Amino acid sequence: MPSIFRVLPRAAAIVALGASTSALAQSQLQTQITPQMRSEARSVMQACRTNYESLCSNVAPGGGRILACLQSHAGQLTPSCAQAMPRAQALRDNAVSAGAAPK
Repeated sequence: MPSIFRVLPRAAAIVALGASTSALAQSQLQTQITPQMRSEARSVMQACRTNYESLCSNVAPGGGRILACLQSHAGQLTPSCAQAMPRAQALRDNAVSAGAAPK
């Protein structure tokens, strides 16, 4: 399974938002996820890359599973990742509200 952090520019928000990579989800992401949201998602991914690789690399992307995994390891996160987690949750919540990510 390829690392979720390697699928950047096409769907940079996937980790933070947990959206599936189906054609419909990709279309929704492209139309409803703003460049600012993508930029914020990239920042979150950069802050949490090491944590993802060491704690959650076995988690299948989609449906918010990676975000949930990172949250379940809150006490083990690096300070930069822990600080980014509220932004990640807000991005996911906004995507769910916009219909660009599953609930």
